[in-house]
Amino acid sequence: MQPLYVNAYTAVTAIGAGRNATRAALATMRSGLTRNDFAPAQVDAFVGRVAEVESVAVPVPLYDYDCRNNRLAWLALQQDGFMDAVARAVSRLGAKRIAVIAGTSTSGVLSTELGYRDRDPVTGALPDTMRYAETHNFSALTEFVRRALALAGPTLTVATACSSSAKVFASASRWIAAGLCDAAVVAGVDSLCGTTLHGFNSLQLVSRAPCRPFDAARDGLSPGEGAGLALLERAPGPASHKVALLGYGESADAHHMSAPHPEGLGARLAMAAALERSGLAASQIDYVSAHGTATRNNDMVEAHAIAQVIGPETPVTSLKGFFGHTLGASGIIGAVTSLIAIEHGFIPGTVNTTAVDPECEAKIQLESTTRPVRAVLTNSLGFGGNNASLVFGVAE
Repeated sequence: MQPLYVNAYTAVTAIGAGRNATRAALATMRSGLTRNDFAPAQVDAFVGRVAEVESVAVPVPLYDYDCRNNRLAWLALQQDGFMDAVARAVSRLGAKRIAVIAGTSTSGVLSTELGYRDRDPVTGALPDTMRYAETHNFSALTEFVRRALALAGPTLTVATACSSSAKVFASASRWIAAGLCDAAVVAGVDSLCGTTLHGFNSLQLVSRAPCRPFDAARDGLSPGEGAGLALLERAPGPASHKVALLGYGESADAHHMSAPHPEGLGARLAMAAALERSGLAASQIDYVSAHGTATRNNDMVEAHAIAQVIGPETPVTSLKGFFGHTLGASGIIGAVTSLIAIEHGFIPGTVNTTAVDPECEAKIQLESTTRPVRAVLTNSLGFGGNNASLVFGVAE
């Protein structure tokens, strides 16, 4: 496939807002997980909460879209000069030639949860302030980002659980190749809500301690929230570091609603397809940013799949111990952290993990290490067997 240059990118998670804060936390192995104090869902857990969200004010013209998820998106839009970069792309290409493709798994469901909590005790009527179309609806995120950036190109929302915002890169590649647009803003945003916390807790997948991916004593995930954005174009922009999306792979093994295929079939297919599209050999991947949820089954299966496709000696990192499992945002956050690693020349470690499970066949990187990085493969493995892998690297 034709490489797509990443001419702007940013992220907001529990370890900080923007690339510099993210890089500093990854390099120094500083986790952002804290004991859950998220009032709408009192689950005994550690979470990756973005504390600034409560104080974010969306602009008045977009007030109808005000909800936790869109506030998180707005916070990300303010970072790293992202809006300015998009404005420059508009001046070159026109607003109608830039698409917006966003991924999410819960969107603004918290607004609906709070609406039902506050319904009239006598009539059961929902409050007048509840705006489903602009908050809860999956398309609300995409429309919010489109309006915030004053874009007029085609839009799409992807909701395939935890692979949602990895698949947005694949969709952008296809749309640009087909001539539907000349550039694409891709996004991924998911925020904490009762549905997520209570849902994972009911599946007995939530750890009572900070999650420990690939650890022999791992016992579950830590829910998190986050937002990421990237601007993809055919040619490098004026401030580009010439990092690019080199390949993508998608699969849907449909093995089970929540459990991975026991042999990692879907993960293997996605990684192999991403490698093939990138034109790289497995030996050219400098490290793998794993999905690594810290649940017993998922980590073991993914490690097995990585060892088979990429090799047992390639360093593998899971970043969930830094900011938790950000669900529909995890794909693009994995992309952003991979781009940071390439740009600054380091492999982040796997925080909170101390004793790697010997049944996890891959080479798990525990400490952050400085070294040149030219290509990274990142995995996003979702419920229902919806999987996506992306390859990012230095474009020749």
